[in-house]
Amino acid sequence: MTQTAPRPTAPHPTSAGVADRLAEAVRPFIGGDLPVRLEAWDGSVAGPEGAPLVVLRSPDALRRLLWHPGELGAAQAYVTGELDVPEQDGWTLESALTHAFAVGAERGLSGVRLSPRAMVDAVRTAAGLGALGRPPAAPASQARIKGRLHSLARDRSSISHHYDLSNEFYSLILEPQMAYSCGYHATPDVPLEEAQRAKLDLVCTKLGLGQGQGMRMLDVGCGWGSLSLHAAEHFGAQVTGVTIAAEQKKFIDARIAERGLQDRVEIRLQDYREVPERDHFDAVGSLEMGEHVGAANYATYVEVLRRAVRPGGRVLVQQMSRQGAGGGKHPGGGPFIESFIAPDMTMRPVGETVGLIEAGGLEVRDVHAMREHYVLTVAGWIENFEANLPRLRELVGEEVVRVWRLYLVGGALAFRDGRMGVDQILSVRPGAPHTLDAVRTW
Repeated sequence: MTQTAPRPTAPHPTSAGVADRLAEAVRPFIGGDLPVRLEAWDGSVAGPEGAPLVVLRSPDALRRLLWHPGELGAAQAYVTGELDVPEQDGWTLESALTHAFAVGAERGLSGVRLSPRAMVDAVRTAAGLGALGRPPAAPASQARIKGRLHSLARDRSSISHHYDLSNEFYSLILEPQMAYSCGYHATPDVPLEEAQRAKLDLVCTKLGLGQGQGMRMLDVGCGWGSLSLHAAEHFGAQVTGVTIAAEQKKFIDARIAERGLQDRVEIRLQDYREVPERDHFDAVGSLEMGEHVGAANYATYVEVLRRAVRPGGRVLVQQMSRQGAGGGKHPGGGPFIESFIAPDMTMRPVGETVGLIEAGGLEVRDVHAMREHYVLTVAGWIENFEANLPRLRELVGEEVVRVWRLYLVGGALAFRDGRMGVDQILSVRPGAPHTLDAVRTW
């Protein structure tokens, strides 16, 4: 996905103004000269020609960065339009972020320690530019989630924030099956719809649904029903799906009626903790749902999957991962994701997840890493997003569009660079013989 862009040249002298004053003030924070071309609200410019252009349209952008240094402040300023990274001279948001990450790594910015004088100088500069004051109000698109962490009510609120934008909104970004999880790309040029169909075939095959008609499957966190409908239509399964997003249930119920699947698919508006069945299903699938249950509730999540499937039955969890013990400093994906996209999400290294699944009483039989596939899946979503911008703006407004552009581009980079991963983890419930082949057939 990364585009080749011109290499920055040496700094070009400019007339004194806001940009020059900022460039000098941030030197201690960024370990040297500006790595970008900075244009300030007074029209002044600083930084190397040929570098990515960053535009500060208002002192509020600087004020946000003062109150929320780093990723959150920059994201707030970007989504409100107070800060922009316009496409120019071959640079895109993607290549500009890649450049910024590379400079940060080269300069070792995560370990920079600022002197008291540098802090005082920065505050003086901000005061002189009119950027001191009360913090600006949080953007309207930022999540406002209340209640006890991972209570039923808070989880419904968190899911609603992300998933209830509208079914039409998601239909313009996803593909016709409405699969909102990593696809399975045989080659980089496989169309998104085909890659998602291949993923659904892969999941159903791993779950053993092709071994007979009428096998009972539970789909935990069923989204817009891509797996539930596919398993029923193409593998003859009897499917129960659960979601806590009302818009999703409405969408799936309509598709069930359209396709005459009322006798094979039931969708419940139900929290995973409320699933009552015991030893009932032949197979359980859960695609990119486990990230949302929280660290403290993961054992409960695994227990729901274990007790719902019969002894000898199969459980497949597709789940995103993040490096560092417990998911590192930001197991939710970072301040932007945690504040704007998926509040309360928790990721961890895949090995830790495997350990939790086995500690919950399931036997892990296969782990399938798919990180590179997600780069291609997100590329397809970005292509659809950009192609449908006019309608997306009509549906959700410019601010949410900017949130989603940053989310999609940033997510693709996280998977490309290995900061995040995604894996399919296949398990069986002990207590009866399983029917897995000795040699993989996928």
